Amino acid sequence: MQKSTNSDTSVETLNPTRQATGAVQMRIKNANSHHDRLSQSKSMILTDVGKVTEPISRHRRNHSQHILKDVIPPLEQLMVEKEGYLQKAKIADGGKKLRKNWSTSWVVLSSRKIEFYKESKQQALSNMKTGHKPENIDLCGAQIEWAKEKSSRKNVFQITTVSGNEFLLQSDIDFIILDWFHAIKNAIDRLPKDPSTPSRNLELFKIQRSSSTELLSHYDSDIKEQKPEHRKSLMFRLHHSASDTSDKNRVKSRLKKFITRRPSLKTLQEKGLIKDQIFGSHLHTVCERENSTVPRFVKQCIEAVEKRGLNVDGIYRVSGNLATIQKLRFIVNQEEKLNLDDSQWEDIHVVTGALKMFFRELPEPLFPYSFFERFVEAIKKQDNNTRIETVKSLVQKLPPPNRDTMKVLFRHLTKIVAKASKNLMSTQSLGIVFGPTLLRAENEAGNMAVHMVYQNQIVELMLSEYSKIFGLEED
Repeated sequence: MQKSTNSDTSVETLNPTRQATGAVQMRIKNANSHHDRLSQSKSMILTDVGKVTEPISRHRRNHSQHILKDVIPPLEQLMVEKEGYLQKAKIADGGKKLRKNWSTSWVVLSSRKIEFYKESKQQALSNMKTGHKPENIDLCGAQIEWAKEKSSRKNVFQITTVSGNEFLLQSDIDFIILDWFHAIKNAIDRLPKDPSTPSRNLELFKIQRSSSTELLSHYDSDIKEQKPEHRKSLMFRLHHSASDTSDKNRVKSRLKKFITRRPSLKTLQEKGLIKDQIFGSHLHTVCERENSTVPRFVKQCIEAVEKRGLNVDGIYRVSGNLATIQKLRFIVNQEEKLNLDDSQWEDIHVVTGALKMFFRELPEPLFPYSFFERFVEAIKKQDNNTRIETVKSLVQKLPPPNRDTMKVLFRHLTKIVAKASKNLMSTQSLGIVFGPTLLRAENEAGNMAVHMVYQNQIVELMLSEYSKIFGLEED
């Protein structure tokens, strides 16, 4: 009798287990219509049978990326502007000169940087070791210029970064290298001079973040349609991500209010909070402000070079440290008292680099746009005397700030040429350096290579025939 009772008891003990298993299996069948119900049911079963489930991360950022990674493409994919093969050589690292070593690279231009790969980007990324990053150039605050004197190869231009890195890029095909030059120059021009300032790519970032918000709203509406007992899991997964987005939206709203309420540039200048700039201002504006026809900064640079740089090898051709040049530029723009004899400006190439930057950043070049074609027509004339007289006539018609600044600059450059046996800077070398800096067409599309030849020739003529064009004078 006791045995029978024990048997009955064991049967009764097992029945609840079978009933529970059956109930769980029914939940699996019913949960197939919704992913989150399925994930809840699975977790119950796997605990019983010993299987391991992949844990759901509770980190805010991980949730946001997990939900959005298949919907929104990476930001970098949106920013690629140009890619292709070019010859590349790195000639300076942080201001330290390197041995020139040309190599073929797959170059990828995005709106803020250039990346170099040994092969096309997709192949390179698939073959790249984990954690390895391609060599790249940060274009924010960088400079780009043709560098014919840096290599015996044709079609070479140089990119110099704020950190002092220097790269040469080259292609034997004219239209390809011109296309690359324009694309990189446009990318640099769109970026702020200060690397710490956000670039225009922020707009793309805003688009991506707004898409994230819309997606979260979509998920939220789906949750509301579900039954109350099935909302908890998905709500918990989205809680941190949604709250993070809400915080960012509040910050964004405050920034918008700050920007819309800020005073205009003119108001800040009138109150003296923002001073008029020297770099990037029109030549006549700087001269009017200083009550002269030659900017004070130009005179100071020329005086410093003539004092300690006439015999320096490669003067005006060799680049100074860009970070130090930018520091000098900042001081000049803040109208702080400038002493170029200070030890921090002991590298004369920093002074010459700043002077070239001043002329390069003029909104309208030293040779005004309206005179460019007339100077080109003058240099095309076959008879040398006719060329000289035509150029002389054009110079006399220039506005006083342009004419007088030009006269002071070219008089200085003739002193550089006079020391060519020591500094190795001939009229041809200075023509290559200053041609594109002082003369450029208002619309350079399509004729850049042709214009470059004439730009150099005009500078060379004005150097070699200085006394005839500007007249003899006593120092």
